[in-house]
Amino acid sequence: MKFYDCTSAPSPRRVRVFLAEKGIELPTVQVDLAKGEQYGEAFQALNPRCTVPVLQLDDGSCLTESLAICSYLESVYPSPALLGHDARQRALILEWNARIESEGLLAVAEAFRNRSRGFQNRALTGPQPYAQLPQLVERGRQRAQLFLDSLDAHLADTPYVAGGHYSLADITALVAVDFAGWIKLAIGERKHLGRWHRSVSARPSATA
Repeated sequence: MKFYDCTSAPSPRRVRVFLAEKGIELPTVQVDLAKGEQYGEAFQALNPRCTVPVLQLDDGSCLTESLAICSYLESVYPSPALLGHDARQRALILEWNARIESEGLLAVAEAFRNRSRGFQNRALTGPQPYAQLPQLVERGRQRAQLFLDSLDAHLADTPYVAGGHYSLADITALVAVDFAGWIKLAIGERKHLGRWHRSVSARPSATA
């Protein structure tokens, strides 16, 4: 297998943390998004959607979504379990992972990509140009604020996002909360979120 990464981007960070938690080391290729390497012919042959991460399997096929990559790795390397020990746990982890993606990661991305000069005509990922819409910046910030508030309230009753054990949901939430800092949204007075964030950030995998 081969992992296509970009250390400055939030999405592949999710996979790097997942790999670190499982102690998996893979040959890695850095894709320089700032230089537009994702739009080059060689990379588009791997992923026509021009996004990272990409996991190229031994048969040459590629997985191009973080959840799909983590699910595959969980099947091949089941311990430690990061997608649950039974059907209920897995469903709960996947539910929270989906919520964090839609309410957190995509909200921050909406604000960030629509305001940053480096994303002019690249407000959405992929090979097609999309103009920035300044009115989406504030909407994205509002959505991200609500996400942080709801996650703080949820963590009042649980040590980890999906229950009593660290999981993929915590990895995705960590990346989303840190990504919110890119649009100057801090944890602030959200004490439950702060307690959780300190805990998961102290894990060695958090620096992957």
